[in-house]
Amino acid sequence: MLNKEEIIKIIPHRAPFLMIDFAEIVEPEKSAKGTKTLTGNEDFFRGHFPDEPVMPGVLIIESMAQLGAFLILSIGKYRGKKVYFTSINNAKFRRKVVPGDTLELSVELISFRHNIGKGFAKAEIKGETVCTAELGFVIA
Repeated sequence: MLNKEEIIKIIPHRAPFLMIDFAEIVEPEKSAKGTKTLTGNEDFFRGHFPDEPVMPGVLIIESMAQLGAFLILSIGKYRGKKVYFTSINNAKFRRKVVPGDTLELSVELISFRHNIGKGFAKAEIKGETVCTAELGFVIA
């Protein structure tokens, strides 16, 4: 698995908005997995919600999307490009994510043609599904 220092050589995201700690290609041009460990020191926990810190759902989706960007930008001809959302479909949230949790992320390409594609993404904690979504993207 690649660590943050190696991941930022592939994707353009940086702290404090880098939402993956480790990532690896499972099957080139097809699937990847990664993790994000939540320490409780992340800025968003201070305000969402101070009396019961919860990771915002949109940031869970962002974590999955960054892993998807890692998968796409690991393909040599796309290095140095940017990957942008075009859609988020069928997003489902099944449990909250709190300090101390480690998100186990996975993405799999569903379709990809002419710089446009879709992927299926999942976030789990200890094998329990937290979030699933279909993410559309374009490479620019």
